[in-house]
Amino acid sequence: MSPDMNLTHHFLIAMPQMDDPNFARTLTYVAEHSDRGALGVIVNRPIDMDLASLFERIDIPLTNEAIARQPVFFGGPVQTDRGFVLHRPAGDWSATLSVNDEIGMTSSRDILEAVAGGLVEQDILVTLGYAGWDAGQLEQELADNAWLTTPADPTIIFDLPPEERLAAAMQSMGIDFAHLSEDAGHA
Repeated sequence: MSPDMNLTHHFLIAMPQMDDPNFARTLTYVAEHSDRGALGVIVNRPIDMDLASLFERIDIPLTNEAIARQPVFFGGPVQTDRGFVLHRPAGDWSATLSVNDEIGMTSSRDILEAVAGGLVEQDILVTLGYAGWDAGQLEQELADNAWLTTPADPTIIFDLPPEERLAAAMQSMGIDFAHLSEDAGHA
């Protein structure tokens, strides 16, 4: 592994042998990767909650009916009681990690209030929880063949149904998930 490896704005595709149930058959978007660790959100695991239900729970009035039925996602096993919003454009919100010029990840309420009120046009994916790795942990998991990586394509996140996202990310690499072996190997 290169010490200069930076997987910010990449997808992590869980390999078939992934035995952690939190990540089996997941597509994770990496919002930040540095020598201190990495963080991202799973983008293909909706939970049994939509945005209308979430906004009701957190007392945000929903007037933008166009987003009411959008699913909320399991973003990962860290801080599952807290919401995170992956969005484009990146915008200027209270607590935003700007991934790049196009995408941001926000944990503040102001983006939810603006979107719920129809005040801004944003592509959003709302998660409860996130995925996090300590320094060197993700690199070790990559060395152990737990993940495939590929540059992220925002259209996969924001334009495809959740059940199509993993296959689309694999297809962008020219790989069919059904043809991956559960046996890890090193060349």
